[in-house]
Amino acid sequence: MSEFKVTSAISLKDRPTKVVINDAKNELKKIRKKLGELQDTMYAHGKYAVLVCLQGMDTAGKDSLIREVFKDFNARGVVVHSFKVPTPLELKHDYMWRHYIALPARGKFGVFNRTHYENVLVTRVHPEYILGENIPSVNSVEDINDDFWNARFEQINNFEKHIADNGTIIFKFFLNLSKEEQKYRLLRRLGKEEKNWKFSPGDLKERKLWEAYQTCYEEAINKTSKAHAPWYTIPADDKPSARYIVAKIIYETLKTYTDIAEPELDDAIKANIELYKQQLNNE
Repeated sequence: MSEFKVTSAISLKDRPTKVVINDAKNELKKIRKKLGELQDTMYAHGKYAVLVCLQGMDTAGKDSLIREVFKDFNARGVVVHSFKVPTPLELKHDYMWRHYIALPARGKFGVFNRTHYENVLVTRVHPEYILGENIPSVNSVEDINDDFWNARFEQINNFEKHIADNGTIIFKFFLNLSKEEQKYRLLRRLGKEEKNWKFSPGDLKERKLWEAYQTCYEEAINKTSKAHAPWYTIPADDKPSARYIVAKIIYETLKTYTDIAEPELDDAIKANIELYKQQLNNE
């Protein structure tokens, strides 16, 4: 799965949006079971946290991917956060605050459905949103220049390096959807009554800004894909294959951490296991 990892500057138009893997659904079932077992071990080990970041255009399949990839996890071991428009309380803090307080504890998986990268994506396409953050140095859209965005990229890199150095294993997945497939999925939402609730007229407004978003995604990926926090561009036009690829990348990477193991019992407890059994059987 190394072909999906971003290790040098990329152009999104050169990255595939569709890969079809034979029997992807059954292959996913096998690997997510292994992931669930590994998560149990990581929970007991308690030294690493795992942060899975999902980004993509509307209809890229983030919600269903979370549902399918983490289906075999113990519910206590995974927490999903979906970041929407910042609340008034969140806007009273710096833009990273709401993401920092949502980070997973050691032994747990955290999934960010949309992430801290929204702060260099949607706000870059709509810089007027930055004014709502009430930053002292920003009084108008004209103040939001290249230096501003480069500073944010540096802040994000520093944030990820800090949490990685302190035991968080970071995965960043960009679900690379084609514009044609998005059109099909939006029409499907409109055509199926049970899917209508997912549609918003705002989806069409954002679709008109497709090229602007692609440009912003490309720069964000190129400036923030690091060894400790790599980006993966996942072909998203075929949902079963995308889910399998994400699960396999997570599993194969975590298996390289050979120190992850269930803790051993204290020698004194080990030596008295038969005694404890006898006590229980004699009740």
